[in-house]
Parts: sequence; structure tokens; C-alpha cells
Amino acid sequence: MKLFVFQCRDGEHSAALRGEVLAAHLAYIETNIDYFAIAGPLKDGERTVGSLIVIKAKDAAEARARFEADPYFAAGVWEKVSVDEFLGLAGDWVGGAAWKN
Repeated sequence: MKLFVFQCRDGEHSAALRGEVLAAHLAYIETNIDYFAIAGPLKDGERTVGSLIVIKAKDAAEARARFEADPYFAAGVWEKVSVDEFLGLAGDWVGGAAWKN
């Protein structure tokens, strides 16, 4: 499986939209938890400004389909989204320096 990082930035009305579909969003994440390496809000102090979602998938098309199935996507919570394939090579999550393992 490959990892795909979705960096999502909220729009002007995102706080209200998040509130409207939060339960559906959390249910979607919980139901599909095996496909998420990590997911959570991006914060500026107490204010949520976006989301960071890392999806495990065989290719970009599968990752995009899983991302777009999230109720937050359909509700228009995110104004701007960038996606890139990610290869984790160093840090706690990969057990140090992956090239040494």
C-alpha cells in the first residue's frame, strides 16, 4: 500500500459546515479506519483551519475515491485540497531511520 497525504484548508463557512456533518464524518472515518494512516484537524490556536488526512491505497485514484466519499468533502468543508504521494523514511512513525532497518 502507498500513502497519500491530503492537506485540506477550510473555507469561510467551514465551521458551520463541520458542525452540520460532524457525526457523519466521524462515522465514515470509523467505518473505514483501516484505510487511514492518520487523520485530524489542523489548528490555529483553538480555531480549526483544515484537516490533514493520510490515506492508505494502492494508487492515487483509490485514495481520491476514499477521500471524496468523506461527508466533509460532499458538504464543501474544504476550500482548497492538495494531495501528494508520501514515502515515510524517518521519524517515530517509521521506527527511526527506515534506511537502517
